[in-house]
Amino acid sequence: MLRSNPFAAEGYEILSTTNKGYLLTGSPDLISIGELMPFLPKNRTDRILCLESVNSTNKYLRDLAYEGAPHGQVVLANKQTDGKGRSGSSFFSPKDQGIYLSYLILCDEAFTETSDLKGFGNEPATSEKAQHLTTLSAWVAVAVSDAIEKVCGIRPQIGWINDILLNGKKCGGILTELSIESETGQIQSIVIGIGLNITEKKTEFPKGLRESVSSLSLELKHSINRAQLAAAMITSLDQLCMDFPSRKEHYLSAYRTHCSTLHKTVSVLRSGREQTATATAVNDDFSLQVTYPDGSTEAVFTRK
Repeated sequence: MLRSNPFAAEGYEILSTTNKGYLLTGSPDLISIGELMPFLPKNRTDRILCLESVNSTNKYLRDLAYEGAPHGQVVLANKQTDGKGRSGSSFFSPKDQGIYLSYLILCDEAFTETSDLKGFGNEPATSEKAQHLTTLSAWVAVAVSDAIEKVCGIRPQIGWINDILLNGKKCGGILTELSIESETGQIQSIVIGIGLNITEKKTEFPKGLRESVSSLSLELKHSINRAQLAAAMITSLDQLCMDFPSRKEHYLSAYRTHCSTLHKTVSVLRSGREQTATATAVNDDFSLQVTYPDGSTEAVFTRK
């Protein structure tokens, strides 16, 4: 005799027979604590919050940081209503189709005494210190690529500074934000926001983006377990905090190998004017070395 499935409404397919027990035959592609637990160390989910919908995971996590959230706190959402990308642009964040993840770094807890980021919370922000965000964003791009390769079996390319690309199309991006105390100028925390397109079809993207963006499943031509990939990303970010800065050569080598921007023409905002140049190298500080038509060179730290 077959029994009814009390979890059918949640998307779980369970075959149950009297005196024989239960068999899970299918599960929904959800990102929840329960779905993450098989892929993470014991107790890691204590610092993970999964939301059905939020305006922005970065904004939500910044608010948690002000309230005393611990280092390594993660916020995941199945949907963002106001997801942000670089330079205030919108990040397309449809329900149940991507990974929208933010990760909190408290510098004095996360990094070793030799790190350039150690002590950020005790000193005023400076342009030199803020420049380290370029370095950190590049490290994060490598960490995300590690997670994708582990779960999906393919290594994405990185568009300088931190776009995640497959087959030349953007499948994700990274937004790194500082929280600064207004009166003292001290840096309180760093929030890393990561958005990955996972299951979107080409026609589901806004028309103006369809030729330049894509999703992992669309490019790989197979489905991806979002919870498994999200867990792998968290593990990679945890590892990054242990690696920084002692394993710089590992991250720098991986970044240089997979940076898709090298040897391409780029636009640089120089002296208030947009100029074209050729990207020739990634420097040791993860800045982009460019060469202008007149032969002059420059290290660029931010994208136009």
